[in-house]
Amino acid sequence: MKELSGGKELYGMVIDLDKCTGCGACAVACMAENNLSFREDETDKLRTNTWMRLYRLNNGQHFPGTRVAYLPRPCMHCQHTPCVSVCPVNATQLDEKGIVSQIYPRCIGCRYCVAACPYHARYFHWWDPVYPKGLENYLNPDVSLAMRGVVNKCTFCNHRYQRAKDKAFLEERRDLKEGEYITACSEACPTRAIIFGNLKDPNSQVFRLSKSPRTFRLLEKLGSQPKVYYLTSQDWIRRQGDNYLKNEAARKVS
Repeated sequence: MKELSGGKELYGMVIDLDKCTGCGACAVACMAENNLSFREDETDKLRTNTWMRLYRLNNGQHFPGTRVAYLPRPCMHCQHTPCVSVCPVNATQLDEKGIVSQIYPRCIGCRYCVAACPYHARYFHWWDPVYPKGLENYLNPDVSLAMRGVVNKCTFCNHRYQRAKDKAFLEERRDLKEGEYITACSEACPTRAIIFGNLKDPNSQVFRLSKSPRTFRLLEKLGSQPKVYYLTSQDWIRRQGDNYLKNEAARKVS
């Protein structure tokens, strides 16, 4: 992996698809942590605002050979970012710790970044945030609300990083310990399928898992180098994740 900078921090995520049960706890935790609003009718997925999207995969075979898996998809926080390069107002940036941010006051809603993202991880806010009566009392004060007409996305719970750095500063430390900064989805996962941490720390769990032979990344052929890694022992899952096509394999054989 090419270094972003000379710093000690490069945050990423490893998701073990062999452990994921598709419970959706990660998606619920993400919405609660980041003050995501919702509509009365969420069946129109063209207007949804789910930063952590859960996909259901199958191997395409009939019973009893059917196999099913679930794939949680946050923002990939690519190293080579298609979204950042097309933004005309610099409303999205790649910071020194590898996180792709979104700055709401700068966004003009042109949606170039939405079109450029190959992972469909960016969402346009079509409506003002609305919450059921009383729910506004439970909003996270560390997260700003996205107004109508801007793009929003997963931020790897960047506000938690700031909170962890403040705690380390009060304890007269410069570096964070493993586990001090984790995302809401990884904290909520009941099977520990989602692991988050510093990819530059050779002693971290996320570093060790990212080097596993079971590891793959979505659409690696694009060269965007996402910082979200997936683990699986099932070859059919890996091939679907890399946009594998049957006719492509047939051409190679012939």
